[in-house]
Amino acid sequence: MNETMAETLSLTQQLAQQACSLTYEGLSQHQVQKIKTHFLDWLGTVYAGQTQTPIQIILEVIGHLRGQPESTIIPNGSRTICLLGAWVNSASSCLLEMDDLHRESIFHPGSVVIPAALAAAEREYVSGRDLLAAIAAGYELGIRVALAAGLTHYRYWHPTATCGTFAAAAGAAKILGLDVERFTWALGSAGTQAAGIWEFLVESAMSKPLHIGKAAMNGLLSALLAQKGFTGAHRILEGEKGFFRATSQDYQEGKCLEDLGRKFLFEQTSLKYYASCGHTHSAIDAVLRATCARPMRATEIERVNVYIYQAALDLMEKVKPTTPTQAKFSLPFCVATALLYGRVEFEDFSPARLKNPEILELMPRIILHSDPELTQKYPRQWVSRVEILTRGGQQLGGICLHPKGDPENPLTEKEVRQKFETLSKGILSSEAAEKLMERVMNLEQVDDVRGLFVWD
Repeated sequence: MNETMAETLSLTQQLAQQACSLTYEGLSQHQVQKIKTHFLDWLGTVYAGQTQTPIQIILEVIGHLRGQPESTIIPNGSRTICLLGAWVNSASSCLLEMDDLHRESIFHPGSVVIPAALAAAEREYVSGRDLLAAIAAGYELGIRVALAAGLTHYRYWHPTATCGTFAAAAGAAKILGLDVERFTWALGSAGTQAAGIWEFLVESAMSKPLHIGKAAMNGLLSALLAQKGFTGAHRILEGEKGFFRATSQDYQEGKCLEDLGRKFLFEQTSLKYYASCGHTHSAIDAVLRATCARPMRATEIERVNVYIYQAALDLMEKVKPTTPTQAKFSLPFCVATALLYGRVEFEDFSPARLKNPEILELMPRIILHSDPELTQKYPRQWVSRVEILTRGGQQLGGICLHPKGDPENPLTEKEVRQKFETLSKGILSSEAAEKLMERVMNLEQVDDVRGLFVWD
């Protein structure tokens, strides 16, 4: 894009133009591999979420609705209209806290972009290459919007729900082949629907999958409307009454366009290794490093000091682990689990574990500290360090700069496949799981994505 043209387009239009110009052929082999890996990772989270109560409720509600069998509802294998397919698949993918994460923007792109793009792709009979390009476009646009929204946005607003609506609209608009004008309209309609606030977390309400599922659904709806000529604001992001001014005190519009078209920010997206809030992961890894993953007994431990950045405490310090969902956002619970078991698995966040006497005994001895030095590194790095004082007088220490799954400490393809097998176990047969993994990891060779979930 030349400078003269950029000056005549709004910020929103420039993002739309770049997304429109992105092609599969313009992606590197490394970038394509990364997108496929994230797609497979996302599918595992969708399957694993199907047994959770919120998804069962959503499935019951939509079971009474009717429509064209356009898109797959992955949790039960049925087909429905694309909007509902995007909603259910998105909601199911976020429940276990194992969805991917772009660290600096504090945004989970996969849980909103992939379900919207996939539902549209099945509806439109597109190829795997087109789907890969759409996912890349949605990730990139959503991450840039979330970065620009700033840290004050995160205090009250749930970025994956708010910024995710733009990201989902971009992924869907790319599938539909919208031109720059209609793509911009789609973003305009997405921005006016962006919603989701954090109060649910304090009360352990079921709102999170509603937030994220509606972001995917509303983004797709915005693209479908724009395709038919439904207009949206050209300055929905930067306008005087636009998204940034309405939801943030420290937004930086320039972050949307920084190195746009030259640098792909989605390459810095992490995959989550633990089934808990991303803010707990560096503390978990710091504990496992300090103890060499050796399980300890609560009676061995006098005190544990956890030093972490302030934003993690702002979100999680008041959360009490009285439900499995709250436990995923509780640093004391996650640290205690790592100490007592030498690991943290997604099965560890169960009602029974919440009543475990040793965990209940140990959690009050886990003291959280805001560390100014670590706070300065955030959000580029989410660092934690721990000090473990035993009753025998021994002191163990550990620090984690990059938890397992970060781009600097990535999961291997083998580990991603193992994660998928674990999350889909008991839901897919081993044969179906193997077929799906091979199809996803060879997605560029798929002519019609409708065949992804057909086993015969």
